Amino acid sequence: MILVVGGAGYIGSHLVKELVEKEQVIVLDNLSTGHRYLVDDRTVFVQGDLGNKADLEPIFEKYPIQAVMHFAANSLVGESVVHPLKYYQNNVAATLTLLETMLKYNVKNFIFSSTAATYGIPNVELITEDCPTNPINPYGRSKLMIEHILADFASAYGLNYVVLRYFNAAGAHESVEIGEDHNPETHLIPIILQHLLGQRDKISVFGTDYDTPDGTCIRDYIHVTDLAKAHILALEALLSGKKKTAVYNLGNGLGYSVKEVIETCEKVTGRKAIIEYTARRPGDPARLVASSQKIYEELGWKAEYSLEQIIESAWKWHSRNVK
Repeated sequence: MILVVGGAGYIGSHLVKELVEKEQVIVLDNLSTGHRYLVDDRTVFVQGDLGNKADLEPIFEKYPIQAVMHFAANSLVGESVVHPLKYYQNNVAATLTLLETMLKYNVKNFIFSSTAATYGIPNVELITEDCPTNPINPYGRSKLMIEHILADFASAYGLNYVVLRYFNAAGAHESVEIGEDHNPETHLIPIILQHLLGQRDKISVFGTDYDTPDGTCIRDYIHVTDLAKAHILALEALLSGKKKTAVYNLGNGLGYSVKEVIETCEKVTGRKAIIEYTARRPGDPARLVASSQKIYEELGWKAEYSLEQIIESAWKWHSRNVK
């Protein structure tokens, strides 16, 4: 069986939706930011905390766990700056408890949902895995700490792992049964769609004078189902012995500007947005786009969904789930 921690969250639930077609799945989630309704009914669901041995050990004792997939991090950059203790406790200390429990029960395969925030602000057109890691906030640092810990555990204890770094997950499952449900919402595409559904008065665009073709920031967006498929390919590579350790970026290789995203949302929905152009936010780089060449060459993965398809899937979900 495969244990998915954080499987009731946005990305975790989409991974589970794909994974249950191939494997028996246990989901562990404390539901602090995830939602029980997002978890596929074909799973074993346990409400609990990855940092609590009393929650973890019964799972490892009862079920034949082959691998663990970790999506249970706190992930708001701004919050991490204000509450670094929360981020180091959950993202680092609790993950150490999970890894310690895995070793105790001789479970040696680990897939880690990391972040391209580990790179900080690289001055390159396309971010590759050999770019220096220099995170600029506690969130990025907490993820990078775990990456270092995994490398040490691989050499000392024979842990096999794959780290996946990516920026902006977006979109919703084709079944429209699950989608992006954050509170508060901080991601651009759902914020625009909420506005176009009448749930927000306007959209704020922070900065129009960046060194990009239209002056707004360029970012990397990937459909959440594409991300799920990459995680499953990584799992298969570990379970088959094809890979012992690996770090991969997941990106679309193109990047889309804030204006492009807004215009595509308007096109998909047939609705016009009210936009407030305002000053840059401190620390926002002009362009953040990741290269996926390495994972394409080694595991055959590439992003399949276009920006328009991403937004179409998100629009179906949001328009069916207006709150």
